[in-house]
Amino acid sequence: MTAAPPFQVAVLMATYNGAEFLPRQLDSLAAQTHENWRLWVSDDGSADATLDILRRRREAWGRDRLRLQRGPGRGFQANFLTLTARQDLNADYFAWSDQDDIWLPEKLARSLARLAPYGQDEPALYCGRTVLMDSQGRDYGFSPLLNRRPPAFLNALLQNCGGGNTMVFNRPARELIIGGYPFDLCSHDWWAYQIVSGCGGRLIYDPEPLVRYRQHGKNLVGCNRGWRNRWNRLQRVLAGDWRRIVGLQLAALQKAAWRLTPENRRGLENLLELRRCPNPFRRLRRFLAGGFHRQFRAEQLAMGLAVFMGRV
Repeated sequence: MTAAPPFQVAVLMATYNGAEFLPRQLDSLAAQTHENWRLWVSDDGSADATLDILRRRREAWGRDRLRLQRGPGRGFQANFLTLTARQDLNADYFAWSDQDDIWLPEKLARSLARLAPYGQDEPALYCGRTVLMDSQGRDYGFSPLLNRRPPAFLNALLQNCGGGNTMVFNRPARELIIGGYPFDLCSHDWWAYQIVSGCGGRLIYDPEPLVRYRQHGKNLVGCNRGWRNRWNRLQRVLAGDWRRIVGLQLAALQKAAWRLTPENRRGLENLLELRRCPNPFRRLRRFLAGGFHRQFRAEQLAMGLAVFMGRV
């Protein structure tokens, strides 16, 4: 009797002008201790050597190991979601990958070990902390530890605790994620956290970093570590940007509300009513009574101020 093959993982990478750092990330994929993976790449019109690098790797690895497609040209969220929604994409688990990070060798093995107990009978999503590195590949710290409170929908409505470059999810979670496409979203990974938690799926936050997250001038989304970044984010909240961003995500959740658990559907409705309420004191009371929360106390206080000012 032969042993069953290990779980197959589809690594989903969205690329755009990533030639400077892409080879190191491809090397880190090749070094994974879990070897049963295939790389699916969607390129959004790169004008540098990105495609040449990918084609050379495809020749070296084989066409079955690396699949390459043209992206939709509507930004990285649409690029990731279009790739994730491919009808011919078949695997046990799916892992989003940025083009400029470096995965630690046990990245896939550890995330699969954490997901395996839940099988394919219920949605399950893994995410975690990252090691921060600069453009020269020098480590200088860690992303914030976002496990002060367990992952939950009332947190997901106002905060994304899982970076997409750390996320691995099973087939039922994928069906939920692509069920929201082509909604107009601000963030594909925030959407994943929201819809999986909202539908009662399993959420696994790993405090042990398995991804070296490169910070450089070309980052489309960066880490929110440090008081300067938090202050910049607070300024955006008070300027009204946060209300627009939250509104995009909530509009998508409203379209998928029939999928949510009854309790989480009430939470969504409470936040929508809060946003419509003209009285700042009533908004704040509803915010405090509704259980909505962020992971850090200072951010929770800032969010309460934003709610009072009508900026959420």
